[in-house]
Amino acid sequence: MGLGLLLPLTGCGGRMTADPARAEVQHVLDRRAAALLGHDETAYGATGTRAPYSRLRALPLASWTYRVTGVRRTSAGATADAELRYRVAGYDKAPVDTRRTLTLARTADGGWYVSADRPAGTAGQQLWDQGTVAAVPGAHSLVLGTGRPVAELRVFARLADRAVPAVSARWGTRWSRRVVVLVPRSLSGMGRLLGSPAANYRGIAAVTTGEAGGPGNTPADRVVVNPEAYAGLGDVGKQVVLTHETTHVATRADTTAATPLWLSEGYADWIGYLGTGRGPREIAPELARAVRDGRVPDSLPADEDFGFTSEPTELARAYEGGWLACRMIAEGWGTARLDAFYRAVGAHGGRAGAVEQALDRVLGTTPGRFTARWREYVTGRLR
Repeated sequence: MGLGLLLPLTGCGGRMTADPARAEVQHVLDRRAAALLGHDETAYGATGTRAPYSRLRALPLASWTYRVTGVRRTSAGATADAELRYRVAGYDKAPVDTRRTLTLARTADGGWYVSADRPAGTAGQQLWDQGTVAAVPGAHSLVLGTGRPVAELRVFARLADRAVPAVSARWGTRWSRRVVVLVPRSLSGMGRLLGSPAANYRGIAAVTTGEAGGPGNTPADRVVVNPEAYAGLGDVGKQVVLTHETTHVATRADTTAATPLWLSEGYADWIGYLGTGRGPREIAPELARAVRDGRVPDSLPADEDFGFTSEPTELARAYEGGWLACRMIAEGWGTARLDAFYRAVGAHGGRAGAVEQALDRVLGTTPGRFTARWREYVTGRLR
């Protein structure tokens, strides 16, 4: 291309000037972040509304930074898009990264003042968006809640503190051995944290968020509780749920796209139910009912059977079937082989052939023989 085609892009020999607002807003947010980390409420208030400071006061932070990605002027001031990155002290090895939209007004001296800070677009809420965060540290856990009594959060900490050593006793200690639990005010709050419709989680006591197969330099997984479903559980059920979710935290590095949900959910349930004294018919009532009706499953649960939008009894049977598969491996091949099988599947390059190869190399069987043995096991334990 000739030079003549480039000249109109730069004007008549002059240089385009950037809007100074972006740098000015970045400076305000840098001051705001420093004040938050320094526990200086006065300095924080000098940059804008103090409401977030009050909500975040109890959150133990190792870092907190904004990066402005765009500023749009408005008649009242400006709207800024920013990436917020923060780390919870003692838990996050890398920052949580989330997008925020900030509303800014002009001060009397021409500076900028933050009047609102909210999730951007479809980004999920952070816990402090729902109210003042209360923090309860445990021996192996950190429980963060909004709108819940501190006494209730202490119960979660005790359950999580029992779950961590229970999982380590089975899976091993090559994981963080720490867990972060988020307890929102309601089911709708859970949905907003996860960025999904709350109806998807109705009847689900908790879910764990994290990066599957991460290298270890990632934010800590978050166990997000549905307080409405969780409250309906008995003491044993509450412990099972926290131990199940903690198992997901422990196995995260070995859980990849190659790992089928019957294995990851079944293994978490297998550890969760250990030592409860519950038998197969108690743990797998929906699958037991199907077996008594002559409807023994033809195959192991597929990933889509675990969708939170599935019909409740079908979802229950999927979890129960995965649990029985892992229980069968532990009984028939031993717990060490079960662990090795889990790791071998996750270490495969992709989903295709992962289970088949691990069945052959670790358990010395084929998919056909394994499925047939599982069907016999299900029938024998549940009839």
